[in-house]
Amino acid sequence: MSDKATILYIDDEPLNIMLFSINFKKQFNVITGTSGLEGLDLLKKNPEIKSVISDMKMPGMNGIEFISKAKEFSPNTNYYILTGYDITPEIQSALKTRLIRQYFSKPVNFKEVEKIIVSEL
Repeated sequence: MSDKATILYIDDEPLNIMLFSINFKKQFNVITGTSGLEGLDLLKKNPEIKSVISDMKMPGMNGIEFISKAKEFSPNTNYYILTGYDITPEIQSALKTRLIRQYFSKPVNFKEVEKIIVSEL
């Protein structure tokens, strides 16, 4: 077993998943999923996950809805939102209530994301 921290990335865009995996595979064990429902399942099956980064806008359930459900059974995990849009009142509320630790804008600054995730592990 590797001593790298395990992170979960949820995004409905295959290209984003590929770019995220390529950029973080040396630093972390990266698990990916394409929906909030899949993310919940992956989180339950992989209790070693330390951080979750989720896209905000996805079909079925958005990133905040996914994280709200995930936090019910995995409250000590660090959660982050990734969005290609301006910060919404929903994201502001999630930050204020500490549902999420931070939000990241697209296009992703991978160095910034890595620095923040590592600092909060």
